[in-house]
Amino acid sequence: MNIPVLPRLGLPNLGLGVGLRNKHFNYLLHNPAQVDWFEIITENFMDDFGFARHVLMHVRKQVPVVMHGVSLSVGSTDPINFKYLEKLKALAEAIEPVWISDHLCWTGVAYTNTHDLLPMPMTQESLTHVAERVMRIQDYLKRPLILENPSTYLQFKASTISEWGFLSSLAKTTGCGLLLDVNNVFVSANNHGFDAPNYINSLPHEHIVQMHIAGPTDCGDLLIDTHDQPVPSEVWKLYAQAQQLTGGVSTLLEWDSKIPDYPDLLIELYKAREALKGNIPVQGVNRSEQEPVSNPVNFQLQAANG
Repeated sequence: MNIPVLPRLGLPNLGLGVGLRNKHFNYLLHNPAQVDWFEIITENFMDDFGFARHVLMHVRKQVPVVMHGVSLSVGSTDPINFKYLEKLKALAEAIEPVWISDHLCWTGVAYTNTHDLLPMPMTQESLTHVAERVMRIQDYLKRPLILENPSTYLQFKASTISEWGFLSSLAKTTGCGLLLDVNNVFVSANNHGFDAPNYINSLPHEHIVQMHIAGPTDCGDLLIDTHDQPVPSEVWKLYAQAQQLTGGVSTLLEWDSKIPDYPDLLIELYKAREALKGNIPVQGVNRSEQEPVSNPVNFQLQAANG
């Protein structure tokens, strides 16, 4: 018997949000959030009980928070890292996020973290492997896991399943949610030559819990997911399409490098309201002759260098 799946897995549409970044800590301590919710990078708040945690708890009193990780490595062949999951669960118990998300990727081997989101081979074998791990993680966390489609710059010749087909089967098999990053769909479609609107049309829309929007960089042969530019028009179009298909889900503007001042960040976020009315903002994709570093690598390098 098929059990109906509630839209967004029954989770709320939180509205419009931004990432909680240290550049804005002092501003947020002295000004209202002016957003509907915040997303945190999970690893930045693990084992941190200092100023960053203080700011997090301050904004948590105003608006909901969700946790977004970059180190779960759900696609890895390493055993599941339960030490990491213990810290993840402890943080969740402390801040009570509305949900917990990470990426469909692997981040390293032998528990060595590359601090990048490495692509998966899209095969039945890897689908079975990831599905088993997702179910074990969900059992441990006692909640659905929300997984994001990463941007990719290469594909495996062995792949036999499309990325949207892989995510669809994974969601239906495990009951996990999806974090649809429409910018990543745009980036990967450009890099690999698939049809971005078809990708979004083909997903199980009732499993989509959240969306990301961001601005990439055009490096000639590739688009790079840099999170350091305004959202381009083509991404806004995909966003409007996805919101219509889902009936409306939480929206998060990602900006992790060259981060603007908080009021300017809000101006970019609020463009989502116009996009949903059919007024697509006019914005091209930034071009660069340099070789930018994709996120989260760039963010981690900045943190390491102070």
